[in-house]
Amino acid sequence: MTAIEASNVSKIYRRYGRQRQFATLKSALLSRSLVRDLKPEETLSALRDVSFSVKSGSTFGVIGRNGSGKSTLLKLIAGITKPTYGHLKVQGRISALIELGAGFHPEISGRENVFINGIMLGLSKKEITKRFDEIVEFAELEDFIDAPVKTYSSGMYIRLGFAVAIHVDPDVLLVDEVLAVGDESFSHKCLDKFAEFRRKGKTILFVTHGLGLVERFCDNAIWLDAGTVKAAGDPKRVIGAYLSDVQLQEEALLKASDTKVQASAEIVTTPELVESASEDSLAVATKVPADLSRVTEGRWGSREVEITDVSLIGKSGSPGHLFQSGESMEIQIRVKATKRVSDFVFGVGFFNADGVCCYGTNTNIEKFQASEFSGEGVVTFKIENLDLVEGTYKLDAAVHSEQGTPYDYHRLLHTFRIKSRLKDVGIYRPVHRWEFSPAIRFETETKAETE
Repeated sequence: MTAIEASNVSKIYRRYGRQRQFATLKSALLSRSLVRDLKPEETLSALRDVSFSVKSGSTFGVIGRNGSGKSTLLKLIAGITKPTYGHLKVQGRISALIELGAGFHPEISGRENVFINGIMLGLSKKEITKRFDEIVEFAELEDFIDAPVKTYSSGMYIRLGFAVAIHVDPDVLLVDEVLAVGDESFSHKCLDKFAEFRRKGKTILFVTHGLGLVERFCDNAIWLDAGTVKAAGDPKRVIGAYLSDVQLQEEALLKASDTKVQASAEIVTTPELVESASEDSLAVATKVPADLSRVTEGRWGSREVEITDVSLIGKSGSPGHLFQSGESMEIQIRVKATKRVSDFVFGVGFFNADGVCCYGTNTNIEKFQASEFSGEGVVTFKIENLDLVEGTYKLDAAVHSEQGTPYDYHRLLHTFRIKSRLKDVGIYRPVHRWEFSPAIRFETETKAETE
């Protein structure tokens, strides 16, 4: 049996503008021009030809970026608004956790609001009375239920709204990011309630950015993008496709940002250099900043040896800016010298988003004795396992003399991002494993040793 059936559902909104305004709804209806006669540039398609079905008793996930149409879809299913085109059928009583407490009146008590909100959700006064104590206990508001709602904190308000909605005993439960609010203990209580709903064979539709929740709870999922369905089916496959697309867009943004920073890198951002150099001389600044910690990003040096390009190579063998924690990385530094040099040192350094140095080294530290270089060449710094936690990082690349005189110093000019499904904290992810004595047991087996 199908609980929700959507067939070519579209929702079109009229863009706000000062032209073609109607004085009243009556004049708009008489003109017969609410949406259909509007020009394409005067409309916004929140959803376009969306089709899917949800079986009764299953849990269904909807994922996508902000503005992709997820909340609009939920409002259509809840009956808050109607599709512009297409057909949508829902079997059974619906409870929507979309705008919790939307019907609450701030001037009256929580007790009175429970009854009003419950009636709005389709319960009779007798049904609400029967479930009242359970609702208040779930919301943890026994001591405040007779106080005006306007005296409630935002957390109390959310808990009461959720408690009422969850105790309607619906056939179809619609959930829109409600777990993103409230404290951790209440979120766990909500998850327990969803698990109870699943055991009872209720239908649940999740709209969330929490991909872990979709993978854990959902039987099927769809990915919405700009109002259209980009993928549907098995949650792991849909999430994988979504993450791949997100990474492609992140890669493009990082590349554009990196290019922009490097294009302006000739202007060194230290007060000492700006004060002591003319506008023309900034382009070939040779003075080393007195305090490197004050340099946000910049480039300086005599250019006796010049860095012509810095590429970050992933396991695919192609340049990129996105890497998975634990993957390999190669830093390829292309250099050229217009005349023969025998005193040179190459170095790299990694910094996190807070400017903390994660690691730095150079060829002199690692006992490479310079001999000779002229013309063009490539320096490759290979990392077999990039064991950094998830985050954005900056790279220093430099070539200088053994005494530290800079030939070409790139300060924080190259950006890359580490992705990881593990949400550990800090900077470095050491290879590790957990061990437990026989008395300590876990419900599920986990792969304890990192790869």
